[in-house]
Amino acid sequence: MKYRTYLIFGAPGSGKGTQGKILGAVPRFFHCACGDVFRQLDTRTAVGQAFLEYSSRGELVPDEVTVKLWMARLGDMVGSHTFKPDLDALVLDGIPRSVNQAKIMQDMIEVKKVFHLACADRNALVSRLKKRALKENRFDDANEETIHKRLATYDAESKPVLEFYGPRLVKDIDATQMPVKVLQDILTAINAES
Repeated sequence: MKYRTYLIFGAPGSGKGTQGKILGAVPRFFHCACGDVFRQLDTRTAVGQAFLEYSSRGELVPDEVTVKLWMARLGDMVGSHTFKPDLDALVLDGIPRSVNQAKIMQDMIEVKKVFHLACADRNALVSRLKKRALKENRFDDANEETIHKRLATYDAESKPVLEFYGPRLVKDIDATQMPVKVLQDILTAINAES
């Protein structure tokens, strides 16, 4: 069975996690953030060390490793009945992060809509990421050089995912709006397809 899925997509700092958490709090939606999966890794393990090595350089973790970790986490959630795929829509942010990941995941998820949180103002994203680094002790967001590397990596490796899913599935949403307005736009799009 493929998981009925909504993707929250955008550059680092565009508000994917914020919107994913809010949507995940709505009954019959289950939020799974790939970043949270990575941040919960035990850094003493080989996988944890590999993740630290890539993220400290602002690089993406290899696709196969990422999808494998995500699948294991989701399997745990299904096993504990936290995520009920027969009832709940899956809300993903941070995965798929590349066209290759999207291809690997095609047999697992049925993408209903991709919400692209668009933000053309890169300075706003940098500012958001620095504030988040201080607020949430997220060291991957503290260094401006690393931030710019992450944004360049997003443009080169992640943004093509939007073309992979195509205009029928992708809904652009202005990420510079107040978070409640972004959420309203997402919910309006979900309701329109029901």
